[in-house]
Amino acid sequence: MTNEHSKTKDRIIEFFVQAANQHDFSLDISLNVNGAIVTGTLVSAKEYFETLSETFAEGSEVAQKISEKLAQATEAIDDSEVHFIHLKNAKVYCGDSNPTPSKGDILWRGKLNELDGFFLGKISDALENS
Repeated sequence: MTNEHSKTKDRIIEFFVQAANQHDFSLDISLNVNGAIVTGTLVSAKEYFETLSETFAEGSEVAQKISEKLAQATEAIDDSEVHFIHLKNAKVYCGDSNPTPSKGDILWRGKLNELDGFFLGKISDALENS
């Protein structure tokens, strides 16, 4: 049985996402999602789609078409309606294990109504700080 409260979004995190989408605000944040922690830097939906589009731009003909569709998605974003959160330089921690992925600039997108909690700041492992 689904509880009505399980489908609601946290108004504070929604406010942060709106600030990112409307004012190019960014913020290091860590999210609790179904027992895992996703950590990274909050970015606007526009930046997310533009960066994602760029990753396909130099590829095959199919990859270039995907890039074009992602660029079009950037233009169709409604900044007032917030359903997803977007992170860059994301890492996922499950338990005490090393993060996944352990290297690379990773983009992450998640549903706001699926978040269990959050805290400000980004988790960094010892190798990043040395």
